[in-house]
Formats: sequence, structure tokens, C-alpha cells
Amino acid sequence: MRGELPAYFRFVTSNTSYAQPKECPDSHTLEVVSIENIHEVEKALRVLVPIAYEVGEFPELYSEWEVVSLKPFPRTVGKSEEENYYGMAKHFCGKEVADRSWLVRLHFPKVKATSGSQGQIFIAKKEESGWFVWFKNH
Repeated sequence: MRGELPAYFRFVTSNTSYAQPKECPDSHTLEVVSIENIHEVEKALRVLVPIAYEVGEFPELYSEWEVVSLKPFPRTVGKSEEENYYGMAKHFCGKEVADRSWLVRLHFPKVKATSGSQGQIFIAKKEESGWFVWFKNH
């Protein structure tokens, strides 16, 4: 992808994470994607993860990645390690957006620092334009 990135990618242009998203998606434009469509989400990650992480000073450190966990936010309830991210999503952008979004937990094997080797992105699918990252926590 060359040129200027769509507005919803502009906040992930470095390996620095933000305390909260610069803007929230409009819940009325988001599709609900069920767990049965996980293969669609996995396919989208091949594009989304490099856009979110292979930028900044050391993009090569993020060129290899593994999915630790991938699920719609409502399915994180009762899983202490993941439910906190659902709380973040609801706090940032409201329950409607969170309920239409997915949590992606990642591991970057080339990054030696434990804290730096883990990342989380919140993704959603717009009815007209497809999948996008609306928050990166790393």
C-alpha cells in the first residue's frame, strides 16, 4: 500500500502506543463478524499487522509475528487476561463499538524484551471499506 493511509490508520504510524485511540469508529458503520468467520479475520491480519507494526525505527523486528489470541470482544468475558482489553475498548469507544470489534493478541519473536514482544490491536470491519485497526496497545 503506497501513498497516504486512510484516516483510520494514521494513528498507528510508529511503534509508540497511545493511551487511547485518536478517534473512535462509528458503531453504525461496523459489521458484526461472528467467530464462525475467523478465517476472514485471519486473512485480514496479513494486511493489518504489517500496517500497524512494520513502521518506525526497527520495522524488521515486527516482520515476524504470531497470533496468541483472536476473538470478538464479547468472547473475552470470563478470561481475565483478555477481559481487561474488552473493558478498555468499552471505555474508549463505548459498548456498541467494542461489541462489534475483535481483540488480536500478538507475539513478535524477533523482539527480545518481554514487554516489547507482545502487542494487542483492536480491529473492526466497516460495511463499505473492510477491516481496519482502531487501536494499538504495545
